[in-house]
Amino acid sequence: MKTPIQIMLVEDNPEYRNVLKVAINRTPEMELVGTVGTAERAMQKLDPAEKTQAPDLILLDLVLPGLSGLDVIPWFKTNVPDTKIIILTQSENEADILLAITLGISGYLLKSSTIQQIKDGIHTVMNGGASLDPITAKFILSTLKKNSKTVHTDIPLTEREHEILGLLSQGLSKKEISTKLNISFFTVSTHIRHIYQKLEVPNAPAAVATALRKGWL
Repeated sequence: MKTPIQIMLVEDNPEYRNVLKVAINRTPEMELVGTVGTAERAMQKLDPAEKTQAPDLILLDLVLPGLSGLDVIPWFKTNVPDTKIIILTQSENEADILLAITLGISGYLLKSSTIQQIKDGIHTVMNGGASLDPITAKFILSTLKKNSKTVHTDIPLTEREHEILGLLSQGLSKKEISTKLNISFFTVSTHIRHIYQKLEVPNAPAAVATALRKGWL
């Protein structure tokens, strides 16, 4: 994992923004490289025409003045495709959660999370895992299983890939999976890359959502 992790914060609440700013700046392996209060300002700062180095990760609120967090995710995915996105919001709205995952975010945390949980979530995502608030993860599992109308048995994954996908659904990072299964980090990375290719998804949350919809988890 690259250090320091360069982070942009898109948050319109000045008090919460300052809390996160202090916490990140006090963390040696993290660096806050941008703080903006609107999606439009984030787009301006990250416009490829400005030749600004893209951050490693964006902490993105959903409820913003002007364009919402959900509105701007597709722009981020197109213009800074290597930047990971963690939603950090008060919204427990089911539609928001599922749409954000569909759009390709790497994590979904609630603002009720502790600072340590947020920092742990950042590390998990940067290590290749999926950072989901426990309440959010439970909702995703229950909702997608409930809404799954067809259960397919033709799983396009090997037994090992299916096992690793199950661990990804629990929010484990590549390193944690490597330790749990007693296989190399490189092997885990290769399996995960194959999972994404076979399921035609960009990241772990999308892979888990796809597998649950199809009845593979």
